Amino acid sequence: MEHIDRNQLYTDSDYRFEYVSKFVEFGAEDIEAIKSVADKVKPLVPVVVDAVYAKLFTFDITKKHFLKKNEGFSGPVVGNNDVAESLEDLTLDNAQIKFRKDFLSKYLNRLLNGPYDEKMLKYLDWVAKIHTDTPQKKSKISVDYIHVNALMGYVESTLVGGLLSLNLDRETESKALLAFNKLLWIQNDFFAKYYCNDGISQSAVNAVSPCCALKDKSGLALAALAGGLAVWLYTKQLN
Repeated sequence: MEHIDRNQLYTDSDYRFEYVSKFVEFGAEDIEAIKSVADKVKPLVPVVVDAVYAKLFTFDITKKHFLKKNEGFSGPVVGNNDVAESLEDLTLDNAQIKFRKDFLSKYLNRLLNGPYDEKMLKYLDWVAKIHTDTPQKKSKISVDYIHVNALMGYVESTLVGGLLSLNLDRETESKALLAFNKLLWIQNDFFAKYYCNDGISQSAVNAVSPCCALKDKSGLALAALAGGLAVWLYTKQLN
């Protein structure tokens, strides 16, 4: 039985990544599975991106985040006709939406291209950090975790649908599905790291805000289990 240092999980990002990767059994074989389908999946990236933003525009609570200027966006500022000032005026053709679509495209291509090294680890962490209101950020965009979690689920289901449409051989398909499932749950943990207060004492959590304590830890665990179970059931059907 391997010993895991609880405190180090919340102070060492590399250690945390290694633990979660071992737990979900994400390794070299999964990376190879992703590489094996990368060239076939890349043409689907624009379709996935469009589907994701169409979904985000379905609800006002998620659409409203796009009225704020994104970190790294050097385009027009509020007051210019290219930047919407209300939800009614905000469209998928907006300059900043195009910028964000490009960001998501680069993210998905980065997952496909790798390499899965220390830089990738820092990149996954950065992707999570920029969605929270931390002192290190230039922007003040802060997205509640419920929306991030829902979005990750939607991205995964859309990606799975794209993979299934490729009509790959069963072994390649099942390995790729499992690999992407594990990878996106690892990314989800990077997000959780910035939202959860697991790593500090309960008294300290309550002193900050009782509602900030992750009361739904079991919900996260069940969500992760559900994600893994869905892919497991699919692969069982193939055999």
